[in-house]
Amino acid sequence: MRKKIVIGNWKMNKTVSESIRMVTELKNLLSGKQDAEIVVVPPFVSLHPCEIALHESSIMLGAQNVSAFDHGAYTGEVSAAMLLDVQCEYVLVGHSERREIFDESNQTLNQKLKQVLEYEMRPVLCIGESALTRKATKTFDFLQTQLQECLRGFVEDDLDALVIAYEPIWAIGTGDTAEPGQIQEVHQFIRDYLEKQYSKAMANMTPILYGGSVNQGNADVIMKQKDVDGVLVGGASLDAEHFVSIVQHAQ
Repeated sequence: MRKKIVIGNWKMNKTVSESIRMVTELKNLLSGKQDAEIVVVPPFVSLHPCEIALHESSIMLGAQNVSAFDHGAYTGEVSAAMLLDVQCEYVLVGHSERREIFDESNQTLNQKLKQVLEYEMRPVLCIGESALTRKATKTFDFLQTQLQECLRGFVEDDLDALVIAYEPIWAIGTGDTAEPGQIQEVHQFIRDYLEKQYSKAMANMTPILYGGSVNQGNADVIMKQKDVDGVLVGGASLDAEHFVSIVQHAQ
């Protein structure tokens, strides 16, 4: 049985001191054994302070991005080795804001996946369609292309740590959440794709999360869908009590 995963992506929010206060509060609120894996994803500058603050906690640390390069003269980049050194266990790859605002291509994300997997962290590959693509009834073709190009060159044994997050662009930060039936339909499509391209075992093993205006009011019904293995939370993860409420729905 796949374990539920709840990831809080803080995006470009919270200073270092605010981040420390946040994870300290979460650590107190979520003390004890948790049935779900809980991951917080602060900005780069807060990763090391949060690592220290989360010592002896079950809460895991994730990064919002990673360089496609291993090391070298790449000003402003942060490598997978650096993330591993601050105890990151998860790394977001291809969040829609990286794709849309910073023009990250599937080919670039393929290289980023290689870096994360080489350093034995869990990549969370984000895929999702725009409102125009959904309106044109091309959602599944679009998602299949993203999966094919991002996973090109990988064999099944490479992808033991893979997590996929379906986050429809039209639902991110808009307050519009996909209907439960729409969410399940897409998650089942992704699982079927993994079975066809790799194996039934891999399809059954790979966690598939939903992201897109997830909050404490809708998390329960979202995570009750058969093929939804957790959530990637944006704005609601910035409030400790709201985030804890979402975690409790995953228990």
